[in-house]
Amino acid sequence: MTAMASMALLTDLYPSLVQVRPAPDAPESGLQPLEAPAGSVLFSENTACQGFPLVLTGEIKVSRHSGDGRSLELYRVVPGELCLVSSACLFRAQPLSAHGVTTKPSTLLLIRPELFKRWLETPAFRNDVLGLFAERMADLTSLIDAVAFQRLDRRLAAALLGRGQLLNVTHQTLADELGTVREMVTRLLRRFEREGWVSLGREHIQIVNGAALRDLAG
Repeated sequence: MTAMASMALLTDLYPSLVQVRPAPDAPESGLQPLEAPAGSVLFSENTACQGFPLVLTGEIKVSRHSGDGRSLELYRVVPGELCLVSSACLFRAQPLSAHGVTTKPSTLLLIRPELFKRWLETPAFRNDVLGLFAERMADLTSLIDAVAFQRLDRRLAAALLGRGQLLNVTHQTLADELGTVREMVTRLLRRFEREGWVSLGREHIQIVNGAALRDLAG
């Protein structure tokens, strides 16, 4: 994607940037589109924030990792959305608290910390960032409720629904999404198979009885 096309798309996706100074397309902003293949690590936990990502195409998955190798997805950033972890890091000048990786080929602009702080002086952009905190807090509260209070079998049933009849997904991927270990997911899926709700294959899951899964998911 050319720089000119990126700037046009940028203001379409993030209208408040029309008001910031320096403008995104001003030479002093120094913005250039960054092409990132799927699986690119954009930032890691406990490292300094190198900039604020604005997604033009593609998607970023933001997750937390535990010392034993488990991962819990917090949220995803798609075009037109903002990254809570990056903004919180820049506000507090502290290391990043999560890990960001592209899930598909993506195009993004990385806003330098000093430019991000200048843009925050513009009320429209500042309101977008503060609104992001409110939205993401609601998302994270729901995630905490799910992890802390909902049974894992119900959460797994919910995770299987809405993906079609045939899911090309590994047990490890589901475990990462649910913040648990692969062995627990495998055990539950085998139980679902015994109940006649799913049929398990190599790296795919066939939904046999979606109604039963919906009843379990509540």
